[in-house]
Amino acid sequence: MLAKTMTCALLGLDGTIVEVEVDIAPGLPSFTVVGLPDAAIQESRERVRAAVRNSGFFFPMKRVVASLAPADFKKTGPAYDLPIALGILLSSGQLRAQVKDIVFLGELSLEGKLRHTSGILPMVSLARDHGFRRVIVPAEDALEAALVDGVEIIPVTSLAQMASFLSGDIEAPQPPERPVFADDGTAANFDMSHIKGQEHVKRALEVAAAGAHNVVMSGPPGSGKTMLARALTTILPPLTNDEALEVTKIYSVSGNLPPGTPLVRRRPFRSPHYTTSAAGLVGGGHQPRPGEITLSHRGVLFLDELPEFGHSMLEVLRQPLEDRVVTISRSQGTVTFPANFMLVGAMNPCPCGYYGDPLKECRCAPSQITRYQTRLSGPFLDRVDIFVEVPRVDYDKLSGDHQGESSSAISSRVTTAREYQTVRFTGSRLTANNDMTAADIKKHCKMDAPAESLLKTAMRQLSLSARGFHRTLKLSRTIADLDASEQIKTHHMAEALQYRPRITV
Repeated sequence: MLAKTMTCALLGLDGTIVEVEVDIAPGLPSFTVVGLPDAAIQESRERVRAAVRNSGFFFPMKRVVASLAPADFKKTGPAYDLPIALGILLSSGQLRAQVKDIVFLGELSLEGKLRHTSGILPMVSLARDHGFRRVIVPAEDALEAALVDGVEIIPVTSLAQMASFLSGDIEAPQPPERPVFADDGTAANFDMSHIKGQEHVKRALEVAAAGAHNVVMSGPPGSGKTMLARALTTILPPLTNDEALEVTKIYSVSGNLPPGTPLVRRRPFRSPHYTTSAAGLVGGGHQPRPGEITLSHRGVLFLDELPEFGHSMLEVLRQPLEDRVVTISRSQGTVTFPANFMLVGAMNPCPCGYYGDPLKECRCAPSQITRYQTRLSGPFLDRVDIFVEVPRVDYDKLSGDHQGESSSAISSRVTTAREYQTVRFTGSRLTANNDMTAADIKKHCKMDAPAESLLKTAMRQLSLSARGFHRTLKLSRTIADLDASEQIKTHHMAEALQYRPRITV
């Protein structure tokens, strides 16, 4: 007898509906799974066999074949356990139910319990988009699945409970309430008021947050670069509902969404070590997985000790910084992951870290300093909007009682500037000034005559490239937004120019 159930397969953040066909025929006892399954699915044969027996059913001692269609791409992960087990119960006549309009997702334990399964949110969203109105998921993942509108979520704890529901012996388990998208209120570990001094750096980070611009900080060890970078997330505007869903999908697929945390409510902050691999940074693997730049989508990617990442690693970032996506090609096909992040880099001015320091002498030879600083190529620096020096903080500021401006006060100005940009970009896919194309810059970056004259002079004296010209205009547009000015004025342009990347020896 042949039985059919439906489930989902993911490739990157996208996927397709998979039809699971189970046929039981006379012959020597065997259990075969076909349709390009990976090792995890091949191992599901033993999990399903034990789960069926331990749930009060019998496993047929016949020739069992489970087919995953379409069969032209690799299936990965343990989410096929539940639909395969259900297909066996239907095909063997132990269960009678109509399952054509239901999608089944979940990994089974040996005792028949449903375990947490990665990728539930994008799979439920995919099922809804294909017209399915009911999805059965592990109870542990029900809150995550409930984020998707327009589909009924049926949380089950075990194979036996699901069989009782499908046969009509029990009522459908109650779906959970949809999680609230608002910030969870968790207190931030870092606040701008905790950082003594460095007011000009805080201003630079405020400008960066207001327009989603990239930043590189340079200064001696211990000057506060890492603390400033971590405090940056506290002044960014809250995630919108759509942004929160985007980030949650990424963390769900990558397996970084902890059980009991169905929704990412705070902007990500990722800080990979410079020894990470290219695949760890950009994403990859035999079955492509999101890397650090995708995990920092809609948040901050902090690269400490920036020159230590090496030339090839930094050059890999050039395309995502421009296109806001990262494309990974494999023999099975091409996967595109979102990568709309703010890059924040921190570096020392030289290998020992004290070049130009007024109190501690630098021990590096000029050739060492030059070699160290030139690890950052011109094309890479051209994609950085703000370059700011972070000097040593003196004793009086560190020991003083004066508290700087709080993150909440700075965040209110940043949020207001982002609201101007939301109105400006209504009807387009742009979210911040840094996303503007050349056509958008021409339309929205109107300068007064003195500002235009200043930019023209800077083009000649600073040898700005075309990309540098456009990035300066985008940065000055953000500064004008913080000033609630419709037009870019001279002081806006002057501030933008002082942030231009420059590394000199």
